[in-house]
Amino acid sequence: MHNWFVYNDFDEVSKAAADFIAEKIEACLSMKEVCHVALPGGNTPQVCLHYLANKKLPWKKIHWYPGDERCYPQAHVERNDVMLEKNFWSLLSKTNIHLIPAELGAEKAAELYREEITAVDYFDIAFLGMGEDGHTASLFPGNKALVDTRSVIPVYHSPKPPGDRVSLSMQTLRNAHCRVVLATGLSKAVIIKRIKEGESLPINCIGDINWFIDQEALSPVTI
Repeated sequence: MHNWFVYNDFDEVSKAAADFIAEKIEACLSMKEVCHVALPGGNTPQVCLHYLANKKLPWKKIHWYPGDERCYPQAHVERNDVMLEKNFWSLLSKTNIHLIPAELGAEKAAELYREEITAVDYFDIAFLGMGEDGHTASLFPGNKALVDTRSVIPVYHSPKPPGDRVSLSMQTLRNAHCRVVLATGLSKAVIIKRIKEGESLPINCIGDINWFIDQEALSPVTI
């Protein structure tokens, strides 16, 4: 079941998503000692991450993991960890960061990241993005990676550059305790409509999602 939270504009939805994630982290830490959070790449989550960084959370108890990474050299401007460091991790007083060594190539990086998350039974929160084709993390429609059941998988022949990537698998995202997707703008309206119609897209196959969208992404759909 999808839960839809709709706000007037990009800033409102970004702040609301940050509030929601912070509340989920606090709820998690009231039950256990450590909270494991998967994070998205791309441009859309940057404002949300800034809001989240301003929360008063027990940062030393939270562990952060990119949900996917692009196979570029370290410090490449298009890498997700570069965006996350600039817009989030560098703003925190304490960080527990688990990076994907994608510079080693998809296969080796997936193997090492799989070892890195071995002790994580499940992600408490999977904060995800979504492309206009309905992909999430680096799980693209029609890609062979969709049926790979390992916890972390290499992705080849991505329709968006670079062709080689590393991603948490469909199974890992399904196992997450809470999934949050932030999607904004008119460019997402068509795919939101297809999602609401139940089309079998990668984003629609990972389980229940808490959707944070703005009015533009909703148009012309009526909830």
